[in-house]
Amino acid sequence: MTLPPFDLHRPQSLEEATELATLYGEDAAFYCGGTELLLLLKLGFASFGHLIDLKGVEELGDVRAENGALVVGGAVTHRDLERSDLVRERLPALAKMEQRVANLRVREVGTLGGNLCFSDPHSDPATFLLALDAEVEHRRGGETARRTPISDFVVGPYQTSLRDGEVLTAVRIPELPPGAAIVHAKFAFHERPTATVACLARVVEEEVAEARVAVGSVGARPVRAPVAEQMLTGAPARELDTALLAEAGERAAEAAAPVDDATGSAEYKAQLVRVLVERTFREAVA
Repeated sequence: MTLPPFDLHRPQSLEEATELATLYGEDAAFYCGGTELLLLLKLGFASFGHLIDLKGVEELGDVRAENGALVVGGAVTHRDLERSDLVRERLPALAKMEQRVANLRVREVGTLGGNLCFSDPHSDPATFLLALDAEVEHRRGGETARRTPISDFVVGPYQTSLRDGEVLTAVRIPELPPGAAIVHAKFAFHERPTATVACLARVVEEEVAEARVAVGSVGARPVRAPVAEQMLTGAPARELDTALLAEAGERAAEAAAPVDDATGSAEYKAQLVRVLVERTFREAVA
């Protein structure tokens, strides 16, 4: 497989990137790591005469703490997050999740922003971020940034709420409140997730005061499971009822609406969700 010819542009600002996108229109595409886009070009599933490399845009490349949240630039790689001292200090579960994304080669060049923008239904980060109520910032050069919850940003397979010419500039990830923990788990074949589950539990006075359950990689898009969350809220933290966890897993599987595909049947994926919800929620509470 070989790449078709294209012109490569390396803007140094978001304004310059926007100008290039406006100039070349549908014949141009933004990229950072290119782990997904370049493969599509090689396979002939997409064709662009102009690629706009965003790695040189300084504002997209940092990780910082701000008002109780981690703010991750759109061009920050999975490997950067995995090794970041700030991430390991403020939200170690994020570093742990990133450590299992794809393989080392992909993590070295692939970015969190690119992963979310590509919106592959078989992906790790979106499920994890959904359980944390993360938001995405995006804008065109010269315009005011918009903020969109992850739940509204990923609208379907390979579809997001980005407008023409917009760039994902940052992901805002709330840090965990006191008494809370989040656990992410996945089941994968050849590095491609078949099911991903993230459970957050906040315990107050030995009772689950808040529960969040997010499921991805089994249906068209990652989703929260509100019925399962309601069932788990108020449960005694010292002795979680097995039957309650099984029922919550069942409700989570229903919310995820699994589909048949090359990674497994809908029923097989539903069973994976049931098992992973029980395991991850127990671990989060513990």
